[in-house]
Amino acid sequence: MTMDVHQLQAKLREHQSAMFQQGFLDDQFSQLQKLQDESTPDFVLEVVTMFFDDSENLLKNMARCLEQVPADFKQIDAYAHQYKGSSASVGAARVKSVCATFRPFCETKNLDGCMRCLQQLQQEYSLLKNSLQYLFRLQKDIKASGGSFS
Repeated sequence: MTMDVHQLQAKLREHQSAMFQQGFLDDQFSQLQKLQDESTPDFVLEVVTMFFDDSENLLKNMARCLEQVPADFKQIDAYAHQYKGSSASVGAARVKSVCATFRPFCETKNLDGCMRCLQQLQQEYSLLKNSLQYLFRLQKDIKASGGSFS
């Protein structure tokens, strides 16, 4: 193995550690990683890619409900609850946390509160997605260089 592989592996460890320290990910993500093996080498990537697709659909649907007059708070709450569950299943801790803040605003039909939550959710999702895509890119580069990661 070349020094490049060792440098990539160190970058990967540092980046993943930072994602946990900054609260982007929780132990559920580690559990997903433990399910990945030689027979399913892209398991985490596949699960997270599905999460990205679901996230983008849910965020669009939530925005659509908030744009309606009157806003459909019951449906927004249902989407937020669904998103909270899917983010919990991949270990997206900060996204899950923001999802939980929707309920009181939906219950009180607070449009401004829901709009602020949606903006925060979009921001957290974007940060998480960029960070995870970088993580997967590092993993791909390590594999391409003949190295491994765990």
